Amino acid sequence: MVASQNGKTIAWVFNDKGSRNIYVAESPSFAAKKITTYTGDDGMAITDLNFTPDGNQIVFVRGNAPNGRGEAANPAFLQTSTERIIWMVNKDNGTVRKIATGFGTEISPDGKSLAYISGGQVWLASLSDTSIKPQKLFQSRGNQLQLSFSPDGKQLAFVSGRTDHSFIGLYNFTTKTVGYVEPSLDSDLYPVWSANSKYLAYIRIPNTHNLPPFTPVREANPWSIRLFNTDDGAAKEIWKATPGSGSVFVENLPVAKKLLWWAGNALVFPHEKDGWVHLYLLDTEKRTTRLLTPGNGEVENVTISPNGQTIYYTTNITDIERRHLWKVDVAGGSPQILTKGKGIEWSPVVTDNGVAFLHSSATKPPWPAVLQNDVVTDIGTELFPKDFPQTLVQPQVIMVKATDGMQVPAQLFLPPNHNPRKKYPALLFLHGGSKRQMLPGFHYGQYYSNAYALNQYFAAQGYVVVSLNYRSGIGYGLAFREALNYGISGASEVKDLIGAGLYLKSRADVDATKIALWGASYGGYLTAHGLAQAGHLFACGVDIHGVHNWNDELPTFAPWYDASKFPAMAKKALESSPVHFVKTWKNPVLLIHGDDDRNVPFSESVHIAELLRKQNVHVEQLVLPDEIHSFLLHSNWLKTYDATFEFIERQLKEKKKGF
Repeated sequence: MVASQNGKTIAWVFNDKGSRNIYVAESPSFAAKKITTYTGDDGMAITDLNFTPDGNQIVFVRGNAPNGRGEAANPAFLQTSTERIIWMVNKDNGTVRKIATGFGTEISPDGKSLAYISGGQVWLASLSDTSIKPQKLFQSRGNQLQLSFSPDGKQLAFVSGRTDHSFIGLYNFTTKTVGYVEPSLDSDLYPVWSANSKYLAYIRIPNTHNLPPFTPVREANPWSIRLFNTDDGAAKEIWKATPGSGSVFVENLPVAKKLLWWAGNALVFPHEKDGWVHLYLLDTEKRTTRLLTPGNGEVENVTISPNGQTIYYTTNITDIERRHLWKVDVAGGSPQILTKGKGIEWSPVVTDNGVAFLHSSATKPPWPAVLQNDVVTDIGTELFPKDFPQTLVQPQVIMVKATDGMQVPAQLFLPPNHNPRKKYPALLFLHGGSKRQMLPGFHYGQYYSNAYALNQYFAAQGYVVVSLNYRSGIGYGLAFREALNYGISGASEVKDLIGAGLYLKSRADVDATKIALWGASYGGYLTAHGLAQAGHLFACGVDIHGVHNWNDELPTFAPWYDASKFPAMAKKALESSPVHFVKTWKNPVLLIHGDDDRNVPFSESVHIAELLRKQNVHVEQLVLPDEIHSFLLHSNWLKTYDATFEFIERQLKEKKKGF
């Protein structure tokens, strides 16, 4: 969700069975209006919504990112280009104009120009004169990203990525020159301008050589915040993390904005010195800091009011399993909770008389709403599906004991009209990530909102379902997220999934011979571990684009990794992989994978199927041609979930027959 600068108009994307369109709503009535007219389940994503400064136009990107061969995702097999195209649409009459091929857009302060990325370079297009063709602004080595216009429009800051380091670059529109701010051996990122365009703040992250992903990282060479003075060209460090907790800058947590200016000489920034991601205020002159968001919980989705006085944010402080909206006046005072209860709220944007946001609950999927005078009002209620099921259940938050004694949170779904004296089949769900947290309601991410829906469906069909928040996930602090020996360093999270299986087996209302498990991505990896290591607990499983051999997966996220060059690391990674235990894998599995997956190589499913067939394990498959990791086609989500339910239902029935 985005809002115009004056807060009078908000915009968002509705995905209606794969047909994605932009909607707007205007103050004070906030009546929903569709302003684009795309139809069909075509797999074309809509992203990067931004209002022009006058609030009359919305710039957006439609299309899909390319794979390593330069092929844009096209699971619908369209015979037209599916590359990312930048468009501009009028909020009043829906007139759409093509701007250019590209993404990563940044609108100039006067609204006349648009900077964007194409082919790894920065381009400039006119938004006011259609006769002017887009042109490359300058040439720079590496891949350019994170564009930021100075408020006076005279300069454009950007990040120039150089594989193991990155520079902050500056393009001067007056002199038509480009340069770099104190180039270093580190990664300089997230440039943000002061209101007077005099200062540019950014984050410096020291390089971590040969540190593989999916391993716990609790300490590192401390990161810092630096300040560049455009008047004299001097740059200096104005804050640095201390060794220990908080020394690692965690980039993969969903804090929407890494740095925010306040009152000219102060910055708001995220830090987890106390083991939780909180917001702090940094006085750039005195170099003093002040905690803004105390409490046990993580801060996400941060935005600041147009006057720069109030921070609005999403957090699970006081409600660790959910997300609610809070605000805090930067000048002082205690944070105030804006929403509470059993709902989940996120993505706040400031309107002219309140806050707009997205929210969900245990029984209702994500939907736009406004908060005015302490009253939450849904937007576009007439668009909500009339046939949406009314029998969804409220999952219970429980704790599961892992095999090493660790207490791990989970959600328990019981069938409607649950009878505690009856024996039900059971299901264990394992989310992906692993840096994710499942919630007791429809998730704020589409991928996991869909997974939550399938768990509800299993419950509706008479299953006892446990959705496990295993160690290494987010939401529970640094120590839980950076769990010792997780991932490629020992797969300690497998102890959680086996503990969850034992929990289900011990329940009086569960048929211990009919427990299945399913998961996707990292959840597929754990599903494979469960079938390989705990076949006595799990009768079958569905493994959706799961990782099976870390040594094959790691190069996707760490191009420098070569197992032959790091024998000790490769040995540990293999011992942490499901293939290491494949000889004890006996029970049936359904493998599902899109063959244009850019996160988990398709070969991961090809190879595990080969190994399992050699030892006569029953393997079924569903292959989705040209589909990516987070499925673009609504029909492919349905195929995947229909197949998941049908496979588990059939396998457990055959188990009853003794097959």
